[in-house]
Amino acid sequence: MNDFISLLANQGALVVFAATLATRLGAPVPAVPFLIVAGGLSVGGQVSFAAVTGAAVIGNILGDGVWFLAGRRWGYRVMRLLCRISLSADTCVKRSESILGRWGGWSLIAAKFVPGVSVIAPPMAGALGMSNTRFLSYETVAALIWALGFLVIGRIFHAAIQDILAVLSEIGIAASIACGLALLVFVAWRWRVRRLALRADDIVHIGVLALREALAAGAGPTVIDVRAPQARALDPREIPGALAIDLNELPKRLGAFSDGRELVVFCDCPEDASAIVAARLLMAAGLPRVRVLAGGLDAWTAMVVAGESEEGPMSNMPAIAAHSA
Repeated sequence: MNDFISLLANQGALVVFAATLATRLGAPVPAVPFLIVAGGLSVGGQVSFAAVTGAAVIGNILGDGVWFLAGRRWGYRVMRLLCRISLSADTCVKRSESILGRWGGWSLIAAKFVPGVSVIAPPMAGALGMSNTRFLSYETVAALIWALGFLVIGRIFHAAIQDILAVLSEIGIAASIACGLALLVFVAWRWRVRRLALRADDIVHIGVLALREALAAGAGPTVIDVRAPQARALDPREIPGALAIDLNELPKRLGAFSDGRELVVFCDCPEDASAIVAARLLMAAGLPRVRVLAGGLDAWTAMVVAGESEEGPMSNMPAIAAHSA
């Protein structure tokens, strides 16, 4: 612990830059504690306040810039990859879509303070076509607000921080072990929460082949695409005839499903997370005939592509189509 404090005091800007860059690239490195401690050390002149501020801003811009360019190049696939490896896979894209759709470029500021969203917002901004200049402008402001916020907190509570650091220095290796165990417990808890949320024992699934046959028969189920508008704009694939209803808007549209027809909901997200949420919402509203399309839009697309490669275009099966402008 003494070595850490000495390193932060001697190389404060470099340490803050490295921690911030790693955080923005998606590594499990908490940059906020470094900023708060650096802010506390800056009161006594052990760390240059201006230097660590600049380091944090540059680390933010570089890290988020990588994901912004990746989003512009590979689009929605980048966000799906990030969410697939995230401990909040079921919510991170949905939150990002909501924030970006509501606030536009200013969402880059809000995203930095929302867990699970800060890494997703930059690639989504790139995929949605935000210009380099606009991104850099908003990102610089967002990074400055984020960095100054935690550095100022450190300065305000510098006395308490100094006391904590003194105690940790005395404890030494035990403090490091305790911090490591606390991090492991947190990760395990988040993983457990995610697994419980994604348990689908109460959900009935339908396979893509069964759905294809039901739709081809004529009086098939009502198919609902619960992706957000931003997601559909980035990935225009669809199941023809499906109703496009954002998950957040679904409670307002329950009256449209009073005809008693079976409902099939789908999304394009890890482990059908949003579709499962939608199915539970519909069942809670008294609509028992609800199923989730297993594998979502990816499974449907794979079936269509495989079928066309083996048999040529299928006239008896709905095909993947793009949304009309």
